[in-house]
Amino acid sequence: MDDEVFEDYDRELELALYKEYRDVVSQFQYVIETERRFYLANEVNVVRRDTEHDFYFEISMNDVWVWDIYRADRFVKSVRVLTFKDVNVEELSRRDFHLPEELSLDS
Repeated sequence: MDDEVFEDYDRELELALYKEYRDVVSQFQYVIETERRFYLANEVNVVRRDTEHDFYFEISMNDVWVWDIYRADRFVKSVRVLTFKDVNVEELSRRDFHLPEELSLDS
């Protein structure tokens, strides 16, 4: 197959994922970013775990939506992540959910 066909397919998947994100974000309270994934969740707990020579973060989330193009079901009951990298957790406010009309993808 032509590389352009694959690129078009990936673009369509990304657009569909963005539209799904836009539709579900108002159902969630937190945005969580790790080095590997982006999550929306209604409960999140981040704990620093110290080892003898280092530390890592243990992130527990409940009622989760996972930003991943290739997942068949992005809604997950719970997620647990262990990481040595940075973790960003932001609490969303209701006013964050309104896109300006000029940014709307709907025609």
